[in-house]
Amino acid sequence: MNVFVINVSRETLVNKNKQNYINMANKLNITFDYIRGITEGQGSFGLTSSGLGGNIIPTFQLKMNINNKDLLEEIKNQLGLKNKIYIYHYPGKERTKREKQAILMVRDFRQLKDIVIPFFYGKLKGYKNRQFLDWLEKIGRDPEISNRFKSLYRLHKMGAYDKNPKFLEKS
Repeated sequence: MNVFVINVSRETLVNKNKQNYINMANKLNITFDYIRGITEGQGSFGLTSSGLGGNIIPTFQLKMNINNKDLLEEIKNQLGLKNKIYIYHYPGKERTKREKQAILMVRDFRQLKDIVIPFFYGKLKGYKNRQFLDWLEKIGRDPEISNRFKSLYRLHKMGAYDKNPKFLEKS
């Protein structure tokens, strides 16, 4: 009787499983509803400071475990965003071994105006919808946000995202 011993490291098995998952995800047709669902769980709408002047900028962010970097790339491509996916590792205050994160962050005015806001406007549920609408209100109220970005709030208040066909394309 022949006995074969296969010496495969745990890392090799993990990498193989990861690649299988990536191959499966690439074969999936990522729908707009799927992207909104992921955003309801993993996304956020907030304000960040930028540059030396510390200007406040509206930001859409989708953050996931590094293992989902390819999924974030697919989401980015499906939405037509130009941003790169950032890799971030914060070990935490308690210095525990946290995993790296892949982050899609949109702070560009045109992409917020023409892609992000119309894509989510009136299509999120529960808390994430409240967070989204509060975000638009904060954009309008915060004195440290530039007039250019405040126009996002004005478009919201004028009902442009409800009425203008340009903003209704991605349903």
